[in-house]
Amino acid sequence: MTLVAPDPTRTVPLPLRAQADVRDRWLTQRLLDLLPGLMDAAGIDLWLVVGREYNEDPVLATLLPATWLSARRRTILALHRSDDGVTAAAVSRYPVGQFLPAWSPDGDGRLTAERSQWAEVRRIVEQAAPRRIGIDVSADFALADGLSHTEHRLVTEALGPWADRLVSAEELAVGWLETRLPEEIAALDGLNRLAREVVEEAFSPAVLTAGVSTATDLAWWIRQRLTDLGVEPWFHPVVDVQRAGVPPLREQGALLPAVRYDVPVEPGDLVHCDVGLSSLGLKTDNQRNGYVLRHGETEAPAGLRRALSIGNRMQDLTTAELVPGRTGNQVLTAARCAAAAEGIDGDVYSHPVGVHGHGAGPAIGLWDDQRGVPGAGDRVLHPDTVYALELCVRVPVPEWGDQPVRMALEEGVALTDDGVRYLGDRQTELLLIPST
Repeated sequence: MTLVAPDPTRTVPLPLRAQADVRDRWLTQRLLDLLPGLMDAAGIDLWLVVGREYNEDPVLATLLPATWLSARRRTILALHRSDDGVTAAAVSRYPVGQFLPAWSPDGDGRLTAERSQWAEVRRIVEQAAPRRIGIDVSADFALADGLSHTEHRLVTEALGPWADRLVSAEELAVGWLETRLPEEIAALDGLNRLAREVVEEAFSPAVLTAGVSTATDLAWWIRQRLTDLGVEPWFHPVVDVQRAGVPPLREQGALLPAVRYDVPVEPGDLVHCDVGLSSLGLKTDNQRNGYVLRHGETEAPAGLRRALSIGNRMQDLTTAELVPGRTGNQVLTAARCAAAAEGIDGDVYSHPVGVHGHGAGPAIGLWDDQRGVPGAGDRVLHPDTVYALELCVRVPVPEWGDQPVRMALEEGVALTDDGVRYLGDRQTELLLIPST
């Protein structure tokens, strides 16, 4: 009988040392299995990723070993595509994980350390003789635009005539950032479940006391809880409240909750939160909705339950349009048309998530602009990617005098060759919060 070792990422959060082992293993696998194909698709033979300490290229952070919390001095990585795969070399003062050390600052006493470092980059380029040299400059994706003005000047000067072969590595950088290993998707499934558990704890009598707890109190409790668990939030949690008799505000065409954040939550309120955590170099982005039961109630009003059901239907209509090869703008238009055909008043503003919370890849609408996103929205969807399926619907609630409720939902979903699947548990019922 063969014993199969359990996947350590199924149990989260992991201790930091265990996380480092997992992340370094993933990096090796990504360099071996993903990067060659991504470089071929982008038509780039040599990829130069450059960053200085405290001013790192966002891509550089995803290529460093887990024990490196930032670049050291100037760190230059040269990734060369050849028939044998990708040769990953580091032109750096210090060893960089599994990258081949390609330079020593004491190697040539005639040159300053900086000139010697760039001279080594020139030597690597001449030896590789690439047709296209990718650098991280991009007008549409900030995460693919990490080469600073100074570094761009220095690399151009160092390469001399080879600088004519410099091209934007946008396609490669975005592909590298958005593509997930199966193991990473499995870890994100666990992290999404953890986020749900923290919210369920926050939306319970152990934390939420009706008439006392405010939205601000709950947001800070969630942030502290995530920090105590070792899964730092990547944005301050948002908790808001909708209440009968307090109509929502309209801002840039969107309805937003009007109950003040410093007002105690009361029985009969709809409580909503938006939470994102970080672990294993990955991010989650989730939203949940709960109802504070009035005395004698055992379930939420039918109008609120219907609003959630309509939100779930909006999710179904959107995931049906998440098809590889379509652009984010095409998905947005198709999902909104399908919703309109069913009489659903809603907006879609979904986005890639993974290494970054608002990740590189196809943008599918903005909460304050449903006309499409120029540039980022024109990028096509690819398999082996993860999205925050983020959207909302607006539904009148009879029990609230037909006051409209904004039911906002957000779930992690993985897009693979097998289709779309939810990460963690999809919310299909309101969390019920006793008010006693």
